[in-house]
Amino acid sequence: MAELLVDIESLCYGGAGFGRVDGKACFVPFTAPGDRVRIRVAKEKRSFLEGEVVELVEPSALRVAPDCPVFGQCGGCDWQFLPYPEQLQHKGSIFADTMARIGKIAREKVLPVAASPDAYGYRSRVQVKVSSRAGAPLLGFFRTGSHDVVDFGAGCPLAQPQLNRMASEFRALLPGLPLLQAIHQIDLAIGDDGEGIAIVHSRGGGDALVERLARDRARLPSVAGVFVAAGRKGELEKAFGIESLSYRVPAELIPGVRELKFRFGRGGFSQVNYRQNLELIRTACTWAGLTGTERVLDLYCGNGNISLPLALNAAEVHGVEGYAPSIADAVANAAANGIANASFQVSDAAQAVRRLVKRKEKFDLVVLDPPRGGAEAAAELAGLAAPKIIYVSCDPATLARDLAALCANGYQVTRSKPVDMFPQTYHLESVTELVLA
Repeated sequence: MAELLVDIESLCYGGAGFGRVDGKACFVPFTAPGDRVRIRVAKEKRSFLEGEVVELVEPSALRVAPDCPVFGQCGGCDWQFLPYPEQLQHKGSIFADTMARIGKIAREKVLPVAASPDAYGYRSRVQVKVSSRAGAPLLGFFRTGSHDVVDFGAGCPLAQPQLNRMASEFRALLPGLPLLQAIHQIDLAIGDDGEGIAIVHSRGGGDALVERLARDRARLPSVAGVFVAAGRKGELEKAFGIESLSYRVPAELIPGVRELKFRFGRGGFSQVNYRQNLELIRTACTWAGLTGTERVLDLYCGNGNISLPLALNAAEVHGVEGYAPSIADAVANAAANGIANASFQVSDAAQAVRRLVKRKEKFDLVVLDPPRGGAEAAAELAGLAAPKIIYVSCDPATLARDLAALCANGYQVTRSKPVDMFPQTYHLESVTELVLA
């Protein structure tokens, strides 16, 4: 393929650097604004092309040395070559651009990005890919654009130290496990108290693997619980230890809210950055402005992460979540924290909205925190006619799409705060407030 010189002007959603070649948009991963690079054209379309760096001809003055020795090979990070304040500036610009372009949201409605207190060592869970070479295990993440495992050696700089200790213990244990070739992934997660759970994914040999892991428990001192997911169904079998992890919401994170302690079961969802999760909760609860009389609907409620803090200042909270184990966690969390005015239901969120609209149910506030694909029934949500909606999102593009649908059905965006849950990557969480016009 052809080789070209490109001057990188900015960064774009997806993490690549952006430049122009003969007026055509050009996207080049692992480049910084101010770089001049020689690229090999990897893909060319009528309106854009994608390139791979062959040579960094003139490095940007913004560049810093990455903390990770395999940065650029591993596909986990995008921007370790940029100082963290520079990352925040570009994230804020990209987010505002996406809101304006897709959602038609005025830029002045977008607040500054809430920075993560930790630029490294913040992740509380990782999915470690496993392979082997000459009988020795490789632990790490996939190489960019492939399923080849890039070994991360002593660990991932983004992971909390406890996770890296857990990974090192598995590295020492793996060569003696049955069917090493069948083991392809180990999910590692910790609570904010440092207890950790591992889920070992294997393409077979589940019973033998469970038995061996139980026998070798002493060789995993940093791991408090281990499960095995084997075969196509991927059902979890317990090898040993605890079955859930926990984290705390401190007292006075929101005025008048006492300390809460939440659990989430093995395999259940939790935010990867505990300290930034508190920022999401604080923002959602503060913007909710509850007085104790309101009826609240929380869609995609998970384990009650936002529902239960809201319940302390509401008359009633109803949570909806499609993943049954998370609803079991939410019910248990409500009971454990003495919260009696919250109820939870296992249901597809879109179907639940349609039922509630049909029954003409009324809520003073609707909160939603959908997966990356966004809210399936965004436009139908307007049928509930809630005076306020708070939308927590992990994907700016689907958020902007859904905001456009809501704004076309009577709502207006009052403010939107990006929250950096994922330093060193282009990913971003956000909280957006809408009111019924």
